Amino acid sequence: MLGRQGERYVLDRLRVAARGGQGGAIVVLGEPGIGKTALIEQAITSAEGFQVLRAGGNEAEMELAFAALQQLCAPVLERLDRLPGPQRDALGVVFGLNAGEAPDRLLVALAALTLLSEVASERPLLCVVDDAQWLDRASAQAIGFVARRIANEQMAFVFGARALSDEVTGLPELVVEGLSERDARALLGSVLPYRLDEPVLERIIGETRGNPLALLELPRGLTAAQLAGGFGLPVSVPLAGRIEESFRRRLVGLPSSSRRLLLVAAADPTGDPVLVWRAAETLSIAASAADPVEAEGLVDLNAGIVFRHPLVRSAVYGAASPQERRRAHQALAEATDPATDPDRRAWHRAQATSRPDEDVAVELERSADRAKGRGGFAAAAGFMERSTELTLDPARRARRALVAAEAKRQAGALDAALGLAALAERGSLDDSQRAQLDVLRAQVSFAANRGSDAPPLLLKARPAPRKPRSEAGARHVSRCTDGRSVRGPAG
Repeated sequence: MLGRQGERYVLDRLRVAARGGQGGAIVVLGEPGIGKTALIEQAITSAEGFQVLRAGGNEAEMELAFAALQQLCAPVLERLDRLPGPQRDALGVVFGLNAGEAPDRLLVALAALTLLSEVASERPLLCVVDDAQWLDRASAQAIGFVARRIANEQMAFVFGARALSDEVTGLPELVVEGLSERDARALLGSVLPYRLDEPVLERIIGETRGNPLALLELPRGLTAAQLAGGFGLPVSVPLAGRIEESFRRRLVGLPSSSRRLLLVAAADPTGDPVLVWRAAETLSIAASAADPVEAEGLVDLNAGIVFRHPLVRSAVYGAASPQERRRAHQALAEATDPATDPDRRAWHRAQATSRPDEDVAVELERSADRAKGRGGFAAAAGFMERSTELTLDPARRARRALVAAEAKRQAGALDAALGLAALAERGSLDDSQRAQLDVLRAQVSFAANRGSDAPPLLLKARPAPRKPRSEAGARHVSRCTDGRSVRGPAG
């Protein structure tokens, strides 16, 4: 790698300290394409003697509670039986290994800490979490909790992220910036097929701001005449958008069957080649479609399906028409086993549907119940929100919107909760449901530090007049998203 000596030194120090029993974590921050993943891969390659556990955030899995934590811990789950009973059961429930009530999130985080510490006691451990900005919230909280409590462990955490999230705020940061002009020139020169005039070179380097992926990808597919005039792309287009546009240009030259194969892979976040090929067969995509894809270097189809960069996935998905996306999701839904992964199947079915569908809405409602049982309120909210969108019956739609609004509130998505509450209010609600709606708004108001609205809303939520009760019985406690309690009138 060019020009990354300082960043590599920081990561090397982290690894050396962990080997000596002084664990720590670092968040590698930077814009798309700046080289975060390359630095992380270099850290993994240099981690001789370490066991490496990996997880990656994925936009498609942000609504699936504990998806990233399960990905991180999956290779060491055989050690679950070494954990204390309550911790073992907590991880078993959230990972779907056994049934039970949704465990406390603190217990899940403690269990993850105990499990990873057990692994690190035998051999130094490097935990890598890339694209942390796309972690599901439940996983982000648990992993962040662990990363702050490993000072005396042979363990190191390396996060890659575009921006800091609340869950990793406070951890040491390594900000990755663009390459120096000298290094940018050297990198650009390694991929240019012809010599460019100095003013054009300066413009390219200036526009890319030393972003390595932009320097490597933007010149691809452009003629000498296009490069001579600059990029042929508006300067106002964001850098990530310009990188995606470069990837889209490379898609144009692929056969249609290869593009369809890429779309199926982009629509599936698991990276499971068996599932993708099963879906591809449903779409009559031949195995030979993989050859041009691999030759172009956009995706590695060997052990698992790994896109060269997250922007390749988004470029593939963004270049497809809505109808093409729906077909890909439908094929993936048909290829997904409803017995082993009903929630992912339900989500693919929902993405494949363009009009209200009660059958899919009911399936999503069941997925929401299962997610809530695992303590995944964000996942439950996502499932219920989509279920609401696919519901045609006004009364049922209003009821589901109310349930989705409560799930959003519990997940801390207060604005989304209010939006769904407004949708529920426009439907047919009975008196009890309208009282629930007022209580929800009062709780959102309090949690959002607009507490002055809460008492009137709680009073509005009071049922019809009834016989007086004792003062003790006339008050209740409502739990807010930040863990505080607000006392108000019953109902």
